[in-house]
Amino acid sequence: MAAALNAGAKAPGFSLPRDGGGTVTLDDFQGRTLVLFFYPKADTAGCTREAQDFTKLSAAFSKAGAAILGVSADPVKKLDRFKTKHGLKVTLASDETHAMLKAYGVWAKKSMYGLSFMGTVRTTVLIGPDGRIARVWDKVKVDGHAAEVLAAVKAL
Repeated sequence: MAAALNAGAKAPGFSLPRDGGGTVTLDDFQGRTLVLFFYPKADTAGCTREAQDFTKLSAAFSKAGAAILGVSADPVKKLDRFKTKHGLKVTLASDETHAMLKAYGVWAKKSMYGLSFMGTVRTTVLIGPDGRIARVWDKVKVDGHAAEVLAAVKAL
């Protein structure tokens, strides 16, 4: 993982196009806890389950003072379709340039079925109200993950 993702480090700033139009920036969450979940590809099985799990717990995250932002390299139009199709209530942002994905150390070489390619490593970053990284989950397994992140938010 990139050094920028160590707990206690200042979270890298970003400004990304978001679902429904407009942009979302790190500064939008100043003074609030932010759960950033990076996922490989909208509308695939694991990514859909992960986004649905965060959606199911979105009220509990909000009650605990945390916002949720999902980030992938998918174009905004695909994110809009993904959100509508699955009734997602979490904000989704697009990083087609991979600048933010690289800044957070989640754009990396992957392999599947013997093929190597660059892609997003499923990772979640918890950013405290002070703009510093509180915790990082890398190579996330979807099942139970959103609940684990919620417990960490409540423990902050």
